[in-house]
Amino acid sequence: MRIDKILSDDKLHISFEVFPQKYGQPIEPILNTVEEISKLHPAFCSVTYGANGGASENTVKVASHIKNELNTPTLAHLTCVGSSKDDLDEKLVQLKENNIQNILALRGDIIDKEKFANKEDLLYASELIEYIKSNYDFCVGAACYPEVHPESKNQNEDINYLKLKQDMGADFITTQMFFDNSIFYNFMYKLRSAGVSIPVVAGIMPVTNVNQLKKIKELSNANIPSKFLSIADKFQDDKDSMKQAGIIYACNQIIDLISNGVNNIHIYTMNNASVAKQIMQNMSHIVNHKF
Repeated sequence: MRIDKILSDDKLHISFEVFPQKYGQPIEPILNTVEEISKLHPAFCSVTYGANGGASENTVKVASHIKNELNTPTLAHLTCVGSSKDDLDEKLVQLKENNIQNILALRGDIIDKEKFANKEDLLYASELIEYIKSNYDFCVGAACYPEVHPESKNQNEDINYLKLKQDMGADFITTQMFFDNSIFYNFMYKLRSAGVSIPVVAGIMPVTNVNQLKKIKELSNANIPSKFLSIADKFQDDKDSMKQAGIIYACNQIIDLISNGVNNIHIYTMNNASVAKQIMQNMSHIVNHKF
């Protein structure tokens, strides 16, 4: 099912993200993970793309399994940096042949800045969105940073680029993780004021290990609130307590979002099905499912 259709009603939609195995690693663990996550009745499940396209073939395999074997809507990530249009066409046809209807269009990580600067192919996510929409029939999502993309000068520039993505045909937006809901609410106000009207899916990351914090800062530019830093400081040497505290913090974020009318929530699971299950169990009445 197309995600733009899923998000078109006023119901609560909770989705999950997983990443495929690296080359040379067995596929069974990730298939077991997505099978467990599928039992949670997600609105959809997204499958990430390897750095510089490093696990793109596995993205299709995992996404195909979710869609065709588990009958769960899936969202396949696709990046354009380092890929020619011929490369992209090959991947897009492969996705289509596997009945995958939804793509999250991303620029991708720049490995070689000199090569990127001189590249004649697609350079930005907005160009990838336009290319897909002009040549294929996919539902296309875009990504955004509530706390400003690390390469943007300021938030106004960031939002202008999001408006461009919408103008190029993006059907919805998924945010990077954030840990302070007030930042998200302020971002949404600015987004809507700028004319970005497509659905926004709020990204939540349950931090269950303090070692994740440094990487999170690098990836999302997210501010870590002092109240969460206190949690990390208190439980950093107690693995089980840290996991429980991280799940509770994420649940509190999600409940606050839902209470304030946010119906589209995406959970970054880090391939941990038990974390996804615990979150859904904690909110079983809210999400109207029994586990």
